[in-house]
Amino acid sequence: MPDRIKSPLYKSLEYQHTMRIISTKIIPRIFLLMFSLIYILPYYWMIVSSIKSNEELRLVPPTLFPRSFIFENYLLAVRYIPFLLFFKNSLVLAMFSMIGATITNSLVAYSLSKIEWPGREVLFSIIIATIFIPFPVVLVGLFDIFAKLRLINTYVPLIFPYFVGSGVYTFMMRQYLFSIPNEISDSGYIDGANEFNIFLKLILPLMKPVIAVVAIFAALASWNDFLGPLIYLNKRDLYPLSIGLQFFRSEYTVEYSLLMAASTLVTLPVVVIFLCFQRFFVEGITMGSIKG
Repeated sequence: MPDRIKSPLYKSLEYQHTMRIISTKIIPRIFLLMFSLIYILPYYWMIVSSIKSNEELRLVPPTLFPRSFIFENYLLAVRYIPFLLFFKNSLVLAMFSMIGATITNSLVAYSLSKIEWPGREVLFSIIIATIFIPFPVVLVGLFDIFAKLRLINTYVPLIFPYFVGSGVYTFMMRQYLFSIPNEISDSGYIDGANEFNIFLKLILPLMKPVIAVVAIFAALASWNDFLGPLIYLNKRDLYPLSIGLQFFRSEYTVEYSLLMAASTLVTLPVVVIFLCFQRFFVEGITMGSIKG
C-alpha cells in the first residue's frame, strides 16, 4: 500500500470527505424520509381503513395492517350515495374553475408585467393586498349579491370568483413572466402584431409551466372546497363530493369503512393530476421565483 494512503494527512482528508458526505447527503435524506413518512401516514391509514371490516375498525388498539382485505367496501361506498353524480358535479366545478383561473390570471399578469401603463404598480399592490382579506369577511356580502341575482342553488357563485382573478395566481404568473425576455415581445411589435396577438402567439406558449401550476391549484381548491357548496347549494343533485361524503354520517352512527373507501376514491384524481403534471409543477414553482 502506498505511503501516502497511510499518512495522517490522507486519513484526515478522507475523514473530512466522509463527514461531508454524511452531513450534506445522508443526514438530510434521513430527515426528508422521516417527514415524508409523517405526511404519508394519514393516507396510509385512510387506505388501510377502507379495506377493513367494521369489527376490525372498532378494535383497541387498532391494527396497523388489515387482517382481512374487504375490497367490497369500495363498491358499497359507490352505491351507498350517488357517488357518480357527486363526482360529475365536482369535476364540472373543477374544470370551469381551472379554465377561469388560467385565462383571467394570465391576462392580468401579462398586463402587469409586460405592458407599461400609469398606475400599474399601484394596482398590483392592491391585488396583492386582497390576499390578506379572509374569506369570511366577504362571505356575507357575496352571498347577499348572489342571492339578489337569484343565483343560489347554481354553480355560478362557486365558479365566477375564479373568472375575476386571484391575487396569489396573478402574483405567481407575473413573477414567472419576468423570467421571459422582453425581446420576445419587442420582436412582435416589430412585425406589427398587436398586444393580444403577442400574448396569444408568443408569450402564452412559454407560460405552460406556470399555467399548469395555477390549473392544479385552482382545480384542487375547487375539488376540496367544502364551505362554498355548503353555503350556496341546497339541492342534493347539485352537491359535489366534498358535501356528498357527509351522507356517510347518520344521526347515530358513521360508516367509517365506507367513508374511508369513498375518501380514497376522492383523493385518487388529485394524485393522478399531480403525477401527470409534476414536471410542469416543479418548473413553474422554481422559475416563478426568479425575477429578471
